[in-house]
Amino acid sequence: MTAAQLAHFTRQDLVDRYAGSALGAVWTIIFPLVNICVFIFVFSAIMRARLPGDYGAFAYSTYLIAGLTAWMAFSNTVSRATQSFIEKANIISRVPIALPELPLHVVISETVIYCVSLLIFGVFLVAIGYDFGPLLWLIIPIFALQQTAGYALGLILGMLNVFLRDVQQAVAVVLQLWFWFTPIVYVDTIIPESLRWALLLNPIYPVIDAYHEIIVYHRAPALIPLLAFAAGTLVLLVLGRWLFHRVERDLRDCL
Repeated sequence: MTAAQLAHFTRQDLVDRYAGSALGAVWTIIFPLVNICVFIFVFSAIMRARLPGDYGAFAYSTYLIAGLTAWMAFSNTVSRATQSFIEKANIISRVPIALPELPLHVVISETVIYCVSLLIFGVFLVAIGYDFGPLLWLIIPIFALQQTAGYALGLILGMLNVFLRDVQQAVAVVLQLWFWFTPIVYVDTIIPESLRWALLLNPIYPVIDAYHEIIVYHRAPALIPLLAFAAGTLVLLVLGRWLFHRVERDLRDCL
């Protein structure tokens, strides 16, 4: 896929989200803005949720938004990449496209949405007098790693979905369960010590924990878990390419 094709697919993906609406792309800003405002109002003003320790009135809202925005980018990338081959079947049959690169437009589109959310989140942090530090730059490579994993997983599931349409339904269920298995709306310290080991079974936990460590606690994230996540991502990328070469002909025939 050429850069021009990728840019076209990405632009079309963003446009199609709000096709026919009067405000168009403005909704790209409105949805994250409303979500963040609701989180802040509900959890800080109404429920008065607090993090364990003395981290301030808005610490829990910061904790929640930091993890939730990243999770939404990842889960949307996986779920939408899973459907990408089916959705673009009519184009694939008419235009020569490198299929492994097709889900990349989903990755870029969700990255744009995340960046918009991050800008709105940044305005909130400025308003509450947040102490910005150099550690925040670590968000960039961590997010890049996260989205690479989302692409690799979505590519594999997308190919399987062509042959078995139940895959996309199963992905929706698994992502919902995966969300609640990940400390995003709750802190990991509420999990009993005897069950804390279960977090090691959650592949995305080191990434979400890294956002919390950087944004909320102003600490550098643990390196070893992130390296393990990177190694797992590399395995998924290799597996995805191997699987594609095995099923490419059947994949195009089914589409």
